[in-house]
Amino acid sequence: MEDQDLDIDSVSEKKSQQEKKQSKIIFQSPSGMHDILPDDFLIFEKLRSIMFEEAYSFGFLPIETTILEQTALFEKGVGQGTDIVEKEMYSLTTKGGDKLTLRPEATAGIMRAYFEHGFVNLPQPVKLFLMGSMFRHEKSQAGRYRSFHQFNLEILNSASPASDFEILQLVYNIFYKRLGLKDIIFEVSSVGDKNCRPDYEKNLKSFLKNKKSQLCQNCKKRISKNPMRVFDCKEEKCARVASLAPKIIDYLCKACFKHFKNFLEFLDDCQIPYNLNPTLVRGLDYYTKTVFEVKIAENTKNFENLPKLSICGGGRYDELGNIIGNKRIPSVGCAVGIERLIDVLKNRNFQASKFYKPKVFFAQLGFLAKKKSFKLFQEFLRNKIPSAIAIDKDSLKSQLKLADKLKVSYTIILGQKEVLEGTVIVRDMTFGYQEIISEKKIIDYIKNKLKKAKNSL
Repeated sequence: MEDQDLDIDSVSEKKSQQEKKQSKIIFQSPSGMHDILPDDFLIFEKLRSIMFEEAYSFGFLPIETTILEQTALFEKGVGQGTDIVEKEMYSLTTKGGDKLTLRPEATAGIMRAYFEHGFVNLPQPVKLFLMGSMFRHEKSQAGRYRSFHQFNLEILNSASPASDFEILQLVYNIFYKRLGLKDIIFEVSSVGDKNCRPDYEKNLKSFLKNKKSQLCQNCKKRISKNPMRVFDCKEEKCARVASLAPKIIDYLCKACFKHFKNFLEFLDDCQIPYNLNPTLVRGLDYYTKTVFEVKIAENTKNFENLPKLSICGGGRYDELGNIIGNKRIPSVGCAVGIERLIDVLKNRNFQASKFYKPKVFFAQLGFLAKKKSFKLFQEFLRNKIPSAIAIDKDSLKSQLKLADKLKVSYTIILGQKEVLEGTVIVRDMTFGYQEIISEKKIIDYIKNKLKKAKNSL
């Protein structure tokens, strides 16, 4: 019996130690994930407003797809040989045995929704936009997180190079005209299609095999599965090899060449500046023909000498419909990285509209005044007068200090005496004088004061 008691005491002591240890744990966001804090959220909301407005003006409609999709959607749609599918997806198996994945990108899900919801029966092409969270288990670095947001623009069921141009024109309007990013660079190229790419890849593989000893381990593996990904490698020795490798531009079939030529003519006619980059590839298997990226320096100093940050990328994906819905739906789209764009804008002192800005603050002293102040506060809100209150504070000094921090125009002060007499004290926070006003007249009084102040600006 005594031995049992000792064992119980020992277990209890260990449990207590574990609880103490657990209580000291400071929880943090998971590695690579991040919170959007108030200052960044202001820019986030401003971007959402601008992007939605521009998308609507071009006839795009909003869509939100499920964050969890069947894993096979990305394995087939994005490509088994891509880094996203091989290394970066957050996947799970449900209790029912379903294999699901947090979306690493939006295009495959949008194409799935196109088929599932009968969009093929709508007037074509179908133009959609989406802003939402994506998830990739990749190495975290500045502007790149494992949980991030993208703004997608997609034109589905259009084979015309005019649609490629429309996507770029819309992106140009957002970045250049609305956000004032005058130093953006459009890099464009073509990756051909199933008619001309096989011959090119055969020649590229032959070239890379002869240079295999000069490549990194990842690129050596890519030679047989996805040789064009060598152009996207950041290793200096691989970049040297890639610069000498044959380029897809020289292997385009007549149809792909004509498509790309017409696309460039649209850009030239509308004076959208671009650089032709024959080494440009995208990290997803579904791209065909036109591909592009929008790049910008990370800050405004020494722009020419700085490495350029990709803030948007996209292209045409004519075969994705075949893969997902067994029907060819030639399409084009792009995705803007919101976190990267926010970092760029912050470096340029981008001004987003401020939070709700109260004009009036209610300060109170005593329980009766608290109740009366809160009723008046709600009446002010109903009359669309931006107001604030600190109902939890008792000290008049601390409330006036808060009113000063909020930079309100007027503070309305109530104590027990004012409640009983049906009056309020109005303090002008700019000039410091006070007036006693009837409670019944206070709303009209403040409205007139705010109106005069606005008219004097």
